[in-house]
Amino acid sequence: MSPGFLVGHATHPDWRAALALAAAQIDGRRAGHEASTAAPLSLGIAYFSDHYAPQAGDLLQALKRRWPGVAWVGCAAVGVAAGGVEYIDEPALVLILAALPAGQFEVFSGARKLSRITPFSALVHADPATPELAELVAEMSDRTASGYLFGGLVSSRSAPVHLADGVFSGGLSGVAFAREVALISRVTQGCQPIGPAREITGAERNIVTELDGEPALPVLLRDLGIAGLADPRQALPRLRATLVGLTDAHDSALARGGRVGGQFGTDTRVRHLIGLDPARQAIAVAELVQPGQRLAFCQRDVAAARRDLVRICSEIRDEVESPAEPVLAGGDARRAAGDAPRRIHGAIYVSCAGRGGPHFGGPSAELKIVQHALSASGEEVPLVGFFAGGEIARHHLYGYTGVLTVFTGVA
Repeated sequence: MSPGFLVGHATHPDWRAALALAAAQIDGRRAGHEASTAAPLSLGIAYFSDHYAPQAGDLLQALKRRWPGVAWVGCAAVGVAAGGVEYIDEPALVLILAALPAGQFEVFSGARKLSRITPFSALVHADPATPELAELVAEMSDRTASGYLFGGLVSSRSAPVHLADGVFSGGLSGVAFAREVALISRVTQGCQPIGPAREITGAERNIVTELDGEPALPVLLRDLGIAGLADPRQALPRLRATLVGLTDAHDSALARGGRVGGQFGTDTRVRHLIGLDPARQAIAVAELVQPGQRLAFCQRDVAAARRDLVRICSEIRDEVESPAEPVLAGGDARRAAGDAPRRIHGAIYVSCAGRGGPHFGGPSAELKIVQHALSASGEEVPLVGFFAGGEIARHHLYGYTGVLTVFTGVA
């Protein structure tokens, strides 16, 4: 049975009108969606513009009245997306509803712990101001059998609200999925290394003092081709455009088969370069670091980001069309028996608020790439997403990335 993913989306200054328009689309699609009539809709995901964030409680109650018995999760963001459309910095609402069996998912939050299912994976939304958020994400990952999370941080400029059958600020919430819910997930990076990945050999909290045994600041300047800091007009523009890619000691900094100047691997987290210490010949980064980690300087690169986005979409389609059936793939894969034809039932795409169509060269360009690549067979894949203040995949918090997750099943 198809889980019957159905999408509706709209923009309007009044959230009530946007909901009415989105609901009409869902009703129309449900009426003509034969597979979805086999089971009632049970799970809804709502991403809404931060223009609507102050009315999140009223919006949630309206969703519950409109679809009784549906469990709701979601969050506010500076931009939301559905299909090949991006609504950035405008009042908008996107919805996706699915007919998943009740025993295959469970909503959770700080006020509602998991108790009914054994979680295998989870969609997570979080308030970026939450203390020790990275540790909370890692703990949540440990509670799932696969260790795989996907989602992102609320990017609202007003109330940082997220939904989990209630309205929350702070902490994290979402929906956990049982082993029976088949997922494929991939991370796409948006930055290009401009130097080799080096070992951090000296560090104090977020200060990197040595890379491969050399003082860190001269290494940075050498990679950027800057002779020194004597001429700020030459140095500052390059430094402001530079980020760092951090990788844990046991992970790979570059993509499989990668090389210097190639693409980052999925284990690399991009963070801001936040300061220089000429007296100590050190640099400061926006994350606590420790000796043994790997660090590579990098910059945002549109062409590389586009290539990598197309790559992950192609990988996902190849997984779906392969004879063996992937039930989860986010670097690791679990396979189930059976060679029945399969397809993508629905998809969630969480992208960095610094990406989106404008970064990729035109209105809605990023989502158009995803929608076109996933719908290569001619059937449009139900797709929603949002632009986050940080992306979640596996047990990591990312930046400048996209996290694409698809729900698969028998065609």
